[in-house]
Amino acid sequence: MRKWALACAGGAICTALTAAPPAQACSIALVLALDVSASIDSEEYHLQQEGLARALRDETVSRAILGQDGVWITAYEWSGSRHQYEQLPWTRMDSPESIDSVAETLRTAPRRAKDFPTSLGFALGHGLGLLQDAPERCRRKVIDVSSDGKTNDGFGPDSAYRAWNMAGITVNALVIEEPDNRIAPYYRDEVVFGPGAFVEIADGFEDYARAMRRKLLREIGAQAFASVTQ
Repeated sequence: MRKWALACAGGAICTALTAAPPAQACSIALVLALDVSASIDSEEYHLQQEGLARALRDETVSRAILGQDGVWITAYEWSGSRHQYEQLPWTRMDSPESIDSVAETLRTAPRRAKDFPTSLGFALGHGLGLLQDAPERCRRKVIDVSSDGKTNDGFGPDSAYRAWNMAGITVNALVIEEPDNRIAPYYRDEVVFGPGAFVEIADGFEDYARAMRRKLLREIGAQAFASVTQ
């Protein structure tokens, strides 16, 4: 080892050999914020997690993920102001195996909180903190909020956006609506934020997988989304 070091001293080739490897490219850092507040019962939680896993395993979604320079993903459940719990640490999805592992982790994630209110302001703050700790500097940063309700605890999204620097961050929403619970206008007016932000609507929790699939395609792969016909 010492002979190799002496031979390399001052050599340009050796400089290249010993240089740190280049950082991996990253197209998007995606934070999934999953509502588990009191309005969501055990069956609905199951449909949410199963639907998320099915969407990630969808062939078109997987192809969109693998067509990017790099996709980092993390996920947490949220409800009240003090209830945000990790379901998935930051994970790079860059192979079919890594996508399947992420999907399975989320599908089987145990619920940590229930019977607590809905605090979107604190949920957004938690998501922002996760983005600040992302392993790579990605070209796009997205918080993906999934919920069936409005803020009724702590402070709302407007206060969060005034309090924290959200420059360069997009907040999208998947809202789960029922016939007597039309909340999409609230999310369009109060929650979504940043460049290209949008609301995707699920017609009840049974429709969660379809809506999540469409949302992931819009967030991750615009060309793939353009070819979706359902």
